[in-house]
Amino acid sequence: MRKRIRQIFIAGLAATIPIGLSLYVLFFLIALMDNLLGIIPHRFHPDTLLQFHIPGLGVIFLILLIFVAGLMMKSYIGNRIVNFGEAVFRKIPVIRSVYDGAKQVVDRMFVQKSRSFKKVVLVEFPRPGAYTIGFVTGPAHDRIWRHVGQPCTNVFVPTTPNPTSGFLLMVPEGKVIKLEMSVPDAIKYIISLGAILPGYIPPSQDSKGARGGLPLLPGVGPQ
Repeated sequence: MRKRIRQIFIAGLAATIPIGLSLYVLFFLIALMDNLLGIIPHRFHPDTLLQFHIPGLGVIFLILLIFVAGLMMKSYIGNRIVNFGEAVFRKIPVIRSVYDGAKQVVDRMFVQKSRSFKKVVLVEFPRPGAYTIGFVTGPAHDRIWRHVGQPCTNVFVPTTPNPTSGFLLMVPEGKVIKLEMSVPDAIKYIISLGAILPGYIPPSQDSKGARGGLPLLPGVGPQ
C-alpha cells in the first residue's frame, strides 16, 4: 500500500512540476512585461483609464513598441533619429560597450541571418578525453589563432541545467566535431542533464561493444 501511494505521488510530481514551472515562467514574463507600462504617464495609463488591471497588456505594448520601432527604421526620419540615439549611446563610456556588444549580437542573429548560431558541435572540455556539447558562434579572431598556429572556431559551451551561462572556447577547427542535432534538441539535452536523448533509439545488445553499453549521442558515430 505504501509503495502504491509513493508511485502515485511520484506520478503526480512528474505531471505537475513541468506544468507548474511553465506557468511560473509564463506569469513571471507577463509581470515583467507589464512593468513596461510604467513608462506611460499616469493619466494615460491603461489601469487609470480602465480603473482595473488587465494582465498581459505589457505583452501587447511591447509588440506594438517593436512594430513601431521597425516602422521608424524603414523611414528616413526614423532612421535619422535612431542614428542620433546610437551616437549619443556611443559617447557614454560604460553604456557604449554594452550597446555595441548587444547590437553586434542582434545584427548577427537577425540582420545578417548568419547560420553560425545553428551549429551544434562536440568539443573536448574541461579536459582531454571528456566531451561536451557546444554551439559555434563564428570563427575566432586571427589574432588568437595566430598564437595557436592554426585556424580556430569560437564555441560557446553552456552550463547545465542553466544554459544561459557558460564558457567561450577557441577550439582548433580540427578538434571540433559536428553533430547532426538541432539547437532545440541540444538545449533539451543540456537542460535535462543528459536524460533526454532527442531521436535516440536504444541500441541492441550487439551494438553496445567496447563503450560499456553507454548510448551514443545522436549524430555521433563510433570512433
